[in-house]
Amino acid sequence: MRRITGKAKDETLIELQGATDPQTGDENHGNGVSLSDRVTLPGHAETDQLQPNKDTVFFRDGVRRIDFVLSYVDDKDGEKKQERRREFENNLEEAGLELETDDKSESKDQKTYFLKIHAPWDVLATYADVLKIKVPFKESDIPHGQDVPLDWLSNPFRLPDHIMRPQPDYFTYPFDKTKTDFFLINDKDTFFPPSTRNRIVFYILARCPYYKEGRKDRDKTGVKRLLSNGTYTSAFPLHDCRYWKRARNAECESERYNLYTHWARFLCFYKVQPLNLIRKYYGEKIGIYFAWLGFYTEMLFFAAVMGVICFTYGVLSYDDNISSKEICNASIGGSIVMCPLCDKKCPFWKLNSMCLSSWQSHLFDNEGTIFFAIFMGIWVTLFLEFWKRRQARLEYEWDLVDFEEAQQQLQIRPEFEIRCTNRRLNKITQEMEPYLPVTSKCARFCLSATTVLFWISLIVACIIGVIAYRLAVYAAFASIIKDPMRKIQFVGRFITPQLATSVTASCINFVIIMILNFFYERVAIWITDMEIPKTHLEYENRLTMKMFLFQFVNYYSSCFYVAFFKGKFVGYPGDYTYMFGKWSKLRNEECDPGGCLIELTTQLVIVMAGKQMCGNIQEALLPLMRNWWSGRKGRHHPENHYSRWEQDHVLQNFTQLGLFYEYLEMVIQFGFITLFVASFPLAPLLALFNNILEIRVDAWKFTTQFRRPVASKARNIGAWQEILNAVAILSVVTNAFIMAFTSDMIPRMVYLYANSNGVTMSGYVNNSLSVYNISQIPEKNMPEAPDYWFDNSTTTCRYRDYRYPPGHQREYTHTMQFWHILAAKLAFIITMEHVVFVVKFFVAWLIPDVPSDVKARIKRERYLIQEYLHNYEVEKLKLQLSASFITEPPSEVSLTIDKHEALSECL
Repeated sequence: MRRITGKAKDETLIELQGATDPQTGDENHGNGVSLSDRVTLPGHAETDQLQPNKDTVFFRDGVRRIDFVLSYVDDKDGEKKQERRREFENNLEEAGLELETDDKSESKDQKTYFLKIHAPWDVLATYADVLKIKVPFKESDIPHGQDVPLDWLSNPFRLPDHIMRPQPDYFTYPFDKTKTDFFLINDKDTFFPPSTRNRIVFYILARCPYYKEGRKDRDKTGVKRLLSNGTYTSAFPLHDCRYWKRARNAECESERYNLYTHWARFLCFYKVQPLNLIRKYYGEKIGIYFAWLGFYTEMLFFAAVMGVICFTYGVLSYDDNISSKEICNASIGGSIVMCPLCDKKCPFWKLNSMCLSSWQSHLFDNEGTIFFAIFMGIWVTLFLEFWKRRQARLEYEWDLVDFEEAQQQLQIRPEFEIRCTNRRLNKITQEMEPYLPVTSKCARFCLSATTVLFWISLIVACIIGVIAYRLAVYAAFASIIKDPMRKIQFVGRFITPQLATSVTASCINFVIIMILNFFYERVAIWITDMEIPKTHLEYENRLTMKMFLFQFVNYYSSCFYVAFFKGKFVGYPGDYTYMFGKWSKLRNEECDPGGCLIELTTQLVIVMAGKQMCGNIQEALLPLMRNWWSGRKGRHHPENHYSRWEQDHVLQNFTQLGLFYEYLEMVIQFGFITLFVASFPLAPLLALFNNILEIRVDAWKFTTQFRRPVASKARNIGAWQEILNAVAILSVVTNAFIMAFTSDMIPRMVYLYANSNGVTMSGYVNNSLSVYNISQIPEKNMPEAPDYWFDNSTTTCRYRDYRYPPGHQREYTHTMQFWHILAAKLAFIITMEHVVFVVKFFVAWLIPDVPSDVKARIKRERYLIQEYLHNYEVEKLKLQLSASFITEPPSEVSLTIDKHEALSECL
C-alpha cells in the first residue's frame, strides 16, 4: 500500500479537487467528489495547492477520515527510533491501516512530523467483530417514557432534542462480519461513529509489533511502549472541529462545538447534561463519570435544603436559647469565675466573656441537628441506591449490559513487559509471557506498605505538631487577650483566645495538608510503579486504595481530633492531664462552656472550603492564565496555516489517570458532607455550589484544554462505589458519636427531663459547671498575675465537668449525673445507629437495583435478537436452496436485489 507524504517533490503527482476555490472547496470537501473530476499537476507543494483549509479531519483526498494521529521529532537517537517507526508503520499497513505523513516543514514549529491514520471498512468490520461492538439492527419500538403531569415546568432546564438524543434508539447486537446485511448499514463511512473508530484503531496500535518478521524480540509491541521510549511523542484522536466554531465541512458532526455551546459554558449551569452526546463523543467511561457527578449534585440539592432548614431553625430559635442568655447575663455569667485554661499565662476569667461564642454555637448545636444527622444517614442510602438504578438504566441505554471489562482493561502494561525479564508459559494461551517472581513481588509489597505507613505516620506527627501548637499558642493569645470584655474592647467581643487558636491552627493544618498531598501524590505513583502491576485495571485499583487511604488520614485526622479527643482527657484543676506528661507543660485543651462543636465547625469549614477553592483555582484559573499568557494559537492563526492535528497537538494530554483525580476530589468532598455533617448543616450547600461549578469546569477542560481522549467503556464507577459504601456506613457512626460526645445536646436533654421535669432549661449552665477551691490549685497552675477584679474574696472557681464540690466526702470525683449522662450518650449512639441502619437496609431492600422497565426492555431486546436472527438464518437458507435449483443463474444484480428484498421483508 502506498503511503502519501507531505514532502512533495516535482516528480510527485498531486491530486487537486476539481473546479473548487478556497471558499467552495470547504463546502464540497469530502462530499463524494469523484476521481474523474480531479486533475493532477506536477511541481506544486501539496499543502498549498491540494488542501487550502488544513482545519479538517480528512486525508488530502477529502474522503478518508483521520482516525488517529501520531507525532514525532528527530533527535540524537534518530536512527534507532527511525528504524522502530519504519517497522511499526509497515506492520500497521500490513494490518490494513492507511497512513499519510506530514513533513516537519509543514508544521508550525518546523520540527514535528505528523502521521495520520485511517481505518478502512474492512479493518473496522474485522475488529468490530473481534471486540464484539454492539451495532443497531432495528430501530427501537419502545417509547422513551410516559407523559408526566406539569412536564412543561422542566422545559427551561432542557436542551434541544438533537443535543440530548444525537441519534435514534436502536436495538443492538454484537457486530458479525459475516452478517453485514443483518444490520442497519446505510453508509459504511459513517456506520461506525468516530469514537468507535478511534477505539478500534487504538486497539490495533496497542497490539501492533515493531520488530522485523522472524526476530525473537516479540515483546516489542504496542504504541504505548513506543511512547514511553520516545519513538513517538504523542498519540491521539482528533477533535472534530474547533470548540468555538462549527466545522465548515458538512460531513463533520461538530459535536465538540455542540458540547461547548450547550454544556461547557457556565451559563448552562441550570441545564441538564447531554449525557448521550458526551458518551457518543468521549466514550462510556467519561460519560459515566459525568452522569455520576450530575446525579450526586442533584441529590445534594435535597441535603442542602434540609441543611438550610436546620440552620434556619437555629437562627429562629436564637432568642429562645436560655443557656446563652444565662452566660451573657451580667448577674449570672458575669458573677461566675472560671478556672484558668492554661498554666501561668492564663488568668481567671468570667463566663460572660464567652457570650458571642455561645450564641454562635447554638446556630449549629440545637435540637434540629439531631434530626438532620439522622436524615443524612438515610440520604446517603437513598443516594447510593438510586444511583444504582440510574447506573443500570445507563448500562442498558449505552449497550453495557453484557460488557466485559476484562476485554478492555486486562491488557498487559508496557512497563510490566519492559521490567519483567522472566518468562513463563501461560496455561490458557500456551504462549510465553513475562511475570514477576514471588520473591520480588513480596519484597516490593513490603517496601510499598512500609512507605505508605511512613507517610501516614508523618501525617499523624504533623497533626500532633499542630495540637502542640494549639496548646502552646493558646497561652500566648491568653496573655495578650486576658480580659476580652475590657482591655481590647474593639476586638475582644469577636476574638477570644479559643477562637484565635482554632482559626490559626486550622489554617496551618490546611497548609500542611496541601503540602503533604502535593508530595504524597508523587510518592503514591512512584511506589505503585515500583510494584509493577500487570494490568491497567490492577494499577488503577492499587493507586486508588493508596491515594484514598492517605487522603482520608490527611484531610480528616484534624477533624477527628477536634470531634473525639479535644476536651475529653483534660482532668480537673488539681490534677490536669498533659499531652506528653507533666514535664512537657502542654496541658490538654478544654472545650468552651458551649461545647467543642463550634470548633469542629470552624475546622470543617476551613479545610473543606479551602480545598474546594484551591481545586477550582488549579482547574480553572491556572489554565485561563496560561491561555492568556500564551494566547490561543487556534484563534490567531488562519485555518490554512494551522492544521487540526497541530491545534490538538498543543493541548494537554488526557492521561489514563485523568478521571482518577476527578473521582478522588469528589469522594473526599463526599466524606466531608457525610462524616462530620452534624457539626455543619450548611456543608451540603457549599458542596452543591462547588459541584455546579465543578461540572462546568470539567466540561470546559474536556472541550477546550484536553486532546480528545480515546473512547473507552466502563459499566460503573469502579472501586469508588465500594469506597462510597464504606464512607456511608462510617458516617452513621461518626455522626452518632459527634451528637453524643462533641455536641452538648445530650447533657441538655438529660437536664431538661431529669432535673427540671421537662419544664425549663434555666439553671443548666450552673448545673454543668463544677466548683474548685482556689486555695487547692497547685502553684504551677496559678496565673502569674491576677486580674484587676480578682481579690481575696473570690475563693472558688468553676470548670466544665460533673464532679462533687470541695468539702464533700467524695470531693472532685464524678457525680451520679456524670454517669447518667454517659449512659444517655451510649444509649443515644446505639439507638441512632440501629434506627439509621435498619432504615438503610430496609430502603436498600425496598428499592431494586435495576428498574422494572429496564428489565423488561432487556428481555424484549434479547427476545427480538433471537427472533430476528432465526428469521434471518431461515430466509438466508431459503435463498441458498432456491438458487441451487435454478438451472440458469440470474444476473448478480438481480440476485442481490432479490436477496435484499427478502431480507428486508423478513426484518
